[in-house]
Parts: sequence; structure tokens; C-alpha cells
Amino acid sequence: MARDLLLEIGAEEIPASFIVPALEDLKRVLTERMADARLKHGDVRTFGTPRRLAILVRDVADSGEDVTKEVLGPSAKAAFDAQGKPTKAAEKFAEGLKLTVDALGRTTTAKGEYVSARVEEKGRPADAILQDALHAAVHGINFRKSMRWGDVDTSFARPVQWLVALLGDTELPVVLGDVKSGRTTYGHRFLAPGPITLKTPADYESALEKAHVLADIGKRRAALVEKLHAAAKAAGGQLMEDEGLVDQVTNLVELPNPVVGSFDARHLDLPPEVLVQEMKSHQRYFSLLDGQGKLLPRFIAVSNTPVRDAQLSLRGYERVLRARLADGRFFFDEDRRTPLSDRVEKLGRVVWQGQLGTYLEKVERFRALAGWLAQATGRAGEAATVERAATLSKADLVTGMVGEFPELQGVMGREYARAGGEPDAVALAIFEHYLPRGAEDALPSHDAGALIGLADRLDSLCGIFAIGKAPSGAADPFALRRACLSIIRIVLGRGYRFSLSAAVDEALRLLAPKLANVKRKPGEAAPREQVLEFFRGRLKALWGEQYRTDVVEAVLAVGFDDLVAAKKRLEALSLLVGHSDFQPLAAAFKRVVNIVEKQGKDVAGGQTNPQRFTDEPEKNLHTAFTQARAKVGEHVRADDFAGALKEITGLKPAVDTFFDKVMVMAEDKDLRENRIRFLTEIGALFNQVADFSKIQAETAAAA
Repeated sequence: MARDLLLEIGAEEIPASFIVPALEDLKRVLTERMADARLKHGDVRTFGTPRRLAILVRDVADSGEDVTKEVLGPSAKAAFDAQGKPTKAAEKFAEGLKLTVDALGRTTTAKGEYVSARVEEKGRPADAILQDALHAAVHGINFRKSMRWGDVDTSFARPVQWLVALLGDTELPVVLGDVKSGRTTYGHRFLAPGPITLKTPADYESALEKAHVLADIGKRRAALVEKLHAAAKAAGGQLMEDEGLVDQVTNLVELPNPVVGSFDARHLDLPPEVLVQEMKSHQRYFSLLDGQGKLLPRFIAVSNTPVRDAQLSLRGYERVLRARLADGRFFFDEDRRTPLSDRVEKLGRVVWQGQLGTYLEKVERFRALAGWLAQATGRAGEAATVERAATLSKADLVTGMVGEFPELQGVMGREYARAGGEPDAVALAIFEHYLPRGAEDALPSHDAGALIGLADRLDSLCGIFAIGKAPSGAADPFALRRACLSIIRIVLGRGYRFSLSAAVDEALRLLAPKLANVKRKPGEAAPREQVLEFFRGRLKALWGEQYRTDVVEAVLAVGFDDLVAAKKRLEALSLLVGHSDFQPLAAAFKRVVNIVEKQGKDVAGGQTNPQRFTDEPEKNLHTAFTQARAKVGEHVRADDFAGALKEITGLKPAVDTFFDKVMVMAEDKDLRENRIRFLTEIGALFNQVADFSKIQAETAAAA
């Protein structure tokens, strides 16, 4: 009979950011161990609050499934002598499996014939499997920071207080540190502090709800959002949406209870980002907006318990925020006493990266690169704004406000630039060069900020790769993956046409003085190639989310130096592969590629000589090809890749006839090489859009 499994780890308050990753680890390890033991089960749910991590597995089988395995023994030559009689090797093999020699069979492998046996492996009882699996699961959670308590050697995010491990109504023995498992859990620390005895795992969620704990993260989040909107409406405003803050607060409480407070309206003359950050970063308060989207002098704090004395509670929340806002006003007023331009030199005392120098040196590099990009993209008219904004772009890093709230870099630069009398275009560019900050963030709205942002990120990418600190695995301390994706988004979003490889070359040229003494590993690719390959990988991942991976690979294979053109080629090709007549076209191209790859290396370079054609089909193909090449060139120059593909597709009948009627590998050397050169030119025509050989034609036909 299937039974439910429950594991709960009770602890002192676990940091909010630890909870979801810990539950993912818990689920992964437990389900992997159950799968390895062939222990079938139903749905898996996780629960998490600041005081608990739990997993509930439905319908766990009584035992692992039986399986029959083929076991290989010694080689047949070693197992049997010349007369076919079993040797000691065969007897020992059979004895080890508790079989007779007669039960042995023979299996032919790539290495020869071996003695084999089919052995039935019985599934272990669920209780035994789960004891091992639960032990591995509770010790397999990885925290960014762990701690030890008492005199135990085990570490965990916070000291463990209790453990629950039940399979149906049976307790399973699990030990974590100095705590042994049982069937006792605990509800809300203040509202229901007493022990709760669980009979079965099915009682878990409802028992905790009765004890004022919403253990399911999704349900607790939904309850929090509903209460926040209701509180905001009652306060005469609307909630400022902040999904990240909602997620964080969800895992700070077990029972969310919003409380509406207020602050002195005179603080509304501070930049709204400052007020929001003051409330969010330190206090985890939610901001309220009026009907026009402007900040109200009100906030919502979330308590873990219902408030008995609302006024007393509010005074506490408001007192703390009052002090924070006073600090913010002090920083704001003090920072404005010194113009941004006077702070630039101080960047020379702030190290960006040990081998690549200070922020002042970085600014000087990407300012020059931004000017180069302005010329390359045809935005030379923005040069003066780019020059000034780039110079001031990092100056707010040495202000008191950004020192207190690093999240406000760029925001404060914009505000202080305006306060110092800088043009609005310069102030906006200082802010926008940080955009986009994430996958869902907006792009820069003007060229100056966009160009500076591109230059800043290219400098980081090229510099970090050049000193051998490229991202590896999940480690990306300089956020280069995000920087690369931001570059791609900006270039495509604003339609910038320039050579990516030339921009990388220029960035590396500007970095050259810092790279003079960098030693490279033997056989290591040059920084230029590493950076461009990194872009290729990001493009493949990004576009692979929307388009077929083989089509993406086909487009990238012929280049992505012009990112806008590459995207247009991808869009055009994606439409074509869905047509029923694409498979024959791809097959014809692959035939061209195969011949060129196999035979082209033995053919000297040069142009096709039409005078050497002897057969009518190759003459006809050359005529069609010459006409198509001219039209394809016109379409490509006009970014009309759909039109280019239409012209290329029109060559297919002539290509088919050529292969049917013409012997490419003719005995006459000059004739053979001329035909191979011709096929090379045809392949090059196709390659103006994509490498068709990368496309899985069978899949394309079914699309």
C-alpha cells in the first residue's frame, strides 16, 4: 500500500534568500535517491517558512521495483577450456552470483565474447531506502553561509530545533546535528508555540494552518499580495509593484499581517528612488502611489503577527523610518555641495579591478570607446553629450548616498548632474548607461546613454577575459553574462549597425597598456576570440529560446558581426524552414557542401571559367546562378533576407538537374576543378544567409 512521506527540518529563523534554494536542494537530492533505488512515488510538494523546510511526497511505494540485469563475467576464452569445460573463472563467477555454471550465457560485445548471467535484483523496502535518502537529503542542502551550534560538527543555515520524518504513520530515524527525528512539529512562535503531534503526513499543512502558519510558499505569497492591495486601497493609494520585495517578505514571515504607516510629507522632495530604497532596503516596507503614479507619504510594513496595539506598532515602524529618511536627506544635501565634475578625480582612488586599474582609468577607456561607437553607428552628432556624460558617469560612486545604497548608482548621478547644472541629455545618459539592469528592465531611451552603456560593458568583457578571469560554470563574479546579454539587447533594440569584432578590437586596443604583462596559457585562445565566442554562446542561448536551435546554429555559423543583420537572417530563415519545399533545398545544399569539403581542399583557388563548361545543365545553372547572385546581393544590401532566400530557393531546379546530368568528378582535371570552383561559389551564395548544412532537414519538413 502506498504511503505519504513527510520530512520537516525546524530551525531558528532562516534568512529569506536561503529558503527557496534550500528547498530545491532538498527536493533534488531526495527524489534522485528515490529514483536510483527505483522507488516510485506521486506528486512532490515543498514547504518553507523562516522556521522550517519541508517536503511532502505522495504515494510512495512499499519497496523499490525489481529489476533484471545482465552481468558480464570473464571472457569466454578464460571461462571455458579448449574442450568447452568450465574453468575456475567460470565457476567463481557463477558462485558469486549464487548460480550454477549451466545458468551462464554468452554475450558478444565490441571487445569480444564474454560469459554473462541474468540476475534479478529485488527492490529494497521503502523504509530502508528512505532512511538513507533522508539522511543524504538533510545533509545535502548547500547554504551560502552555514553555522555550527553547541558542540556538534554538523553545520546548517541556523541551529536545528526539531525534525519530523514520517512514512505514513511510521516514524523514520533521521539525525541532524544533535537533533533526532520524531513526529512533533511546532506552529507560530508567538500565536501557537506549543508542540503539535502529527499522525500522518497528510495532516501536516492543515495542522500548521490551525497553528497560524501558512507553510506553502505560494499560498502565503498570494495571501500577502491580497492583503497588501487591500491595505493600500484602504489607505487611499495603490501598491507600488515590486515582485522581488514580495518574494523576500513572503519568506520573512509565517503569517503576513500588513500595517499602514506614514512619514513626513516634506521628504517627498527627495528623489522618489531614494525614498523607495530607504523603505525597501533596510525596512522591507512597501511604497504607495497616488492615482498619477506619484509617491504618497505612506508605506506598508508587514508583521509576522496580528497587531494588538496598532498605534504602538505604527510608532515603532515610523520611528525607524524617520531616522532612515533623516540620514537620506543628510546624504542628499551633503552630496550636492560638491559638483559631480569635482568628484571625477576621486575615482582614481577607487579600484575597479586589481589588474585593470581604477574606475578613473576605466572611465577614460570606455569614454574613448563610446566616442568610437558613436562614429561607427552614425551617431557622431551625439559625440559631445557622450563625452561629457561618460566623464561623469561613475562620479556618483564616491558620494555618500551611493555608498549607503549602491543600488542608486546612476540614479544619484542623474540627480546630482541636474543639481549641478548639467544639460538634461547628460543627466539622462548618466542614468541610462546602466540600463538594462536585468532581463525585464527597460532599454536606454536615447543614444548617448546606450552608447556609453555598450562601451562600459565591452570594456568589462574584454578586460576580464584578457586577464584570464572568464566566467566558469555558475561562477560569474563580474556578471559578464548579464553584460553580454545587455549589449545584445541594446544593439538590437536600438538597431545599431556596426562591426562587433571591430568594437572588440578597439576595446582591447584601449586596454593594451594594462595587458602588457599578462601571461597567457599555452594553447589558450586570444582574448578577441574568447570574447566573440562568448557572444556566440549568449546569442545561441538567447535566440534558442524563441527559434529552433539548428536554425540559430545555421545563422551563427556564417557570422554575427552585424548583430542586427544576423537577427534579420534568423527571422527570414525561420519562416522558410516551415515550408514543405525546404527539405529538398537543404538536401541540395548539403550535397554541394559535401563535395566542396571533400574535394575543394585539393583545388587551387580562382574563379570559375564558364568557357570550360561542356554540358548544357551546367551552363544553364551558371546562367541562373549569375542572375541570382546579383539579385541576392541587392536583397542582402537592403536587409531583405526573405527576398534573398527566395532567389536562392529558385536555384534548386537547376542545381538538381546539374547533379542529375553532370559528372562533377570528371576524369579531366581542369574540367573537374572548374566544376568544384563553381560549386564553391554556389555554396558561398547560400552562406550569405546561413549554413544550410546545419539545419536538420527532416525536422524542417515536419515543422
